[in-house]
Amino acid sequence: MTTAAPLPALSDIDEDVVPGVLRIENSDKDETAPIIMDMLRSVYPHEQVFGDYCPVNAYIAAPPREVYEYLADTRSLEEWTYSLRGFVETDEPGLWVSDDRIGKHTEIYTRTVANPDAMTVDYHCAWDQGKHLWMIYLIRVVDAQVVFNKPGSVVLWTNCRHPFYDNNPFPELAPEGRPVWVGDFWDMFAAGHQLEMDNLKAICEYRATHGLPIKPKWMD
Repeated sequence: MTTAAPLPALSDIDEDVVPGVLRIENSDKDETAPIIMDMLRSVYPHEQVFGDYCPVNAYIAAPPREVYEYLADTRSLEEWTYSLRGFVETDEPGLWVSDDRIGKHTEIYTRTVANPDAMTVDYHCAWDQGKHLWMIYLIRVVDAQVVFNKPGSVVLWTNCRHPFYDNNPFPELAPEGRPVWVGDFWDMFAAGHQLEMDNLKAICEYRATHGLPIKPKWMD
């Protein structure tokens, strides 16, 4: 497990908690579970929500290029994701390891593949090992002026249901005593990712309205 000192996430913001942001530090799993359950709506067709794709989208009142540059830095995940903490770059350049606290004692590996021309940010991730990064988080930042005729950003985020979500391909690497596998949460991905998208929106808009750079100085 990673033992590095915590990154200075959100250190440029005076308040202890940014309004609207839920992170594991201020809302543990027991407190957050009812919030996620309330976001689930049984009136939606099951396959539409929990099929092979998990899309979440948001409008963010912040400049698209700045939102893109923030997301393109892997360390931003320390701030707006619910449970990824303690990012440390491995000996392999561009490959980071952190703790996914929702998995109790779980290392998650992440490589960010970003395209500044298209403003796409793809996080290639995997639990337990960094050789086969099969959990792919596909994100695109769009200039809201183009699609909504107003300033700001539209962030589109999609996950695909890789078959490894249903069957752990590396069971021998799982830490002893871990009770869950990442795929156990698939039916909650839509709500959980929306929660994280709401975090992203709240953090970016807070910085934008308070005259702070969207990508904080500690990431420089």
